[in-house]
Amino acid sequence: MEPEFDIISDETSEDLYERKSFKVDKGQEPLRIDKFAKMHIEGATRNKVQNGIEAGFLTVNGKTVKSNYKVRPGDEIVFLSYINPEHTELKLENIPLDIVYEDEALMVINKPANMVVHPGVGNFSGTLLNGVAYYLKQQNPDLDEDALPRFGLVHRIDKNTTGLIVLAKTGQAAAALAKQFYNHTVSRKYVALVWGDVKEDEGTIVGHIARHKQYRKMFDVYPEGEIGKHAITHYRVLERFNYVTMVECILETGRTHQIRVHMKHIGHTLFNDFEYGGDKILKGTIYTRYKQFVENCFEICGRCALHAKTLGFIHPTTGKEILFESQLPSDMTGVIEKWRNYLGNKNNI
Repeated sequence: MEPEFDIISDETSEDLYERKSFKVDKGQEPLRIDKFAKMHIEGATRNKVQNGIEAGFLTVNGKTVKSNYKVRPGDEIVFLSYINPEHTELKLENIPLDIVYEDEALMVINKPANMVVHPGVGNFSGTLLNGVAYYLKQQNPDLDEDALPRFGLVHRIDKNTTGLIVLAKTGQAAAALAKQFYNHTVSRKYVALVWGDVKEDEGTIVGHIARHKQYRKMFDVYPEGEIGKHAITHYRVLERFNYVTMVECILETGRTHQIRVHMKHIGHTLFNDFEYGGDKILKGTIYTRYKQFVENCFEICGRCALHAKTLGFIHPTTGKEILFESQLPSDMTGVIEKWRNYLGNKNNI
């Protein structure tokens, strides 16, 4: 019996959780679930498995169980295993946080630009998680901050993407949220400024996404069945500026760099996305005045013009659907207004 593997990820995120699932063979004798899982999950310790069971990361036939549950033939077991990032040590830092919502189970934060979510090579300080760990430690001095990276982070957004991100405060909340991200039931809407006049008012982009064959920090779209993971992005035009377009993107799946890669794939690279070539003039005139105008826009919004505007999910404790919305940050509103003025377009978002 070989387990099946899948990865949970989110727009502009690294992979955070590995989903391991398997079905118990017909001839299996009754055996405690923690012992069974340890035998079938490579590298797992019994302590790790028991902690995961207690937190709700393991389900049998879709339901959580206790460690002393005995497996039966035909049981379908799913285990969400946190993949440790390259650097997990937290440095508690007093960093201002724009907390949109908080209760005992979770926090929703409006992340600014130029902030990495999780510590890693080259980004040991100034991260969102460092700030969250400090904040929670002030509230509860007995908090074991080492638990936060394991339980708190269920998705990520890129360093230069602004907007909403949810962090769990308990293992049970993390398990419930991670499952929603994996099942693609989380509602996520992004606003982006892209190069070019998008032809259709709305559309859907379907294409497998995997790492770029030449540039390992980038991703690319590949034909179905070759490599990569299935990805779907729905888009809708919000406003046109002839040379650039403001669009709303709705993620049906959540692959790394999904919006950036999919929009580039259809010929509409995100504005000032330096990794994918959006920091050059891709559409427009040859006049010096226009070139200077675009350079001024790059200065106003000195990053990839992408904002995680809405985030909705089922609350892991109350079971109620909740939805959060954040306003576009000043750098994006500033550059959008500049395009409006340049083209005499006075329409509102």
